[in-house]
Amino acid sequence: MTRRGLSTDELAARVAGDVPRGAFVNLGIGLPTRISNHLSPDSGVMLHTENGMLGMGPEAQGDIVDLDLINAGKVPVTELPGASYFHHADSFAMMRGGHLDVCVLGAYQVSARGDLANWHTGRSDDIPAVGGAMDLAIGAKQTFVMMNLLSRDGAPKLVPECTYPLTGVGCVSRVYTDLAVFVIEDEGVAVRELFDCTFDELMRLLEVPLLDRTREGDR
Repeated sequence: MTRRGLSTDELAARVAGDVPRGAFVNLGIGLPTRISNHLSPDSGVMLHTENGMLGMGPEAQGDIVDLDLINAGKVPVTELPGASYFHHADSFAMMRGGHLDVCVLGAYQVSARGDLANWHTGRSDDIPAVGGAMDLAIGAKQTFVMMNLLSRDGAPKLVPECTYPLTGVGCVSRVYTDLAVFVIEDEGVAVRELFDCTFDELMRLLEVPLLDRTREGDR
C-alpha cells in the first residue's frame, strides 16, 4: 500500500481540534509538539512543559527565538500572557498529582487494550530515555497518542500486544494516526475517522480486531 493520509501538520491540527477548551495539557517530545501551532488563541488551553513552564505558546520562529525559552524537547517556544515558570520538581508534581487534563505522547507501539510503549525498542544500541512519559501517561486524566500508523519498515504500531518495554498499562484512550483515529473502548478498538484509507484496507494493515464507528461521528 502506497503511503498516504495526513501530513504531520494536518494530523497535529486534527488532534488540536479535540483538545477540550480550557484544558491543561502536556505535549510530548516529537510529533506532539506541533500541536501548539494549531491551537486557537481563544481556546483557553494552557500548555504545560515538564521542564517547568505553564502557558506555552506556539513554536518560536525567526527573530523571536529565545534559546532560554524552550520546551522539554529543546524546541524554542513562545509564551502566552500570564505564563509562569517553576522548578522541574514542581512540574513533575503537577504531572503526578492528576492536575493535567490531557497529555499527548508519541509512541513506538500501542496495544489493543491501551498499553503504551514509547521509550525504548529493546535494541542494545538504543539510549533509554523515558523522561517524564511514565508520569504523564498515568498522571493525566486522558492520554492521547499521536503517531504514524506504520513504522518505517511498514510494521504496524497499533498491535494486539506491545513487544517493547511498557511506559504505561491501559492508559491510552485515543490514538491519532496519519490514516485513522482510533478510540480504545471497553468493547475493543473503534475506528472513528479515516484519512485517505478504507476500513477494509485498515483491517488488512493491522492484526488488531477493529470496530467500525466511522458512521457514528465523534463522541
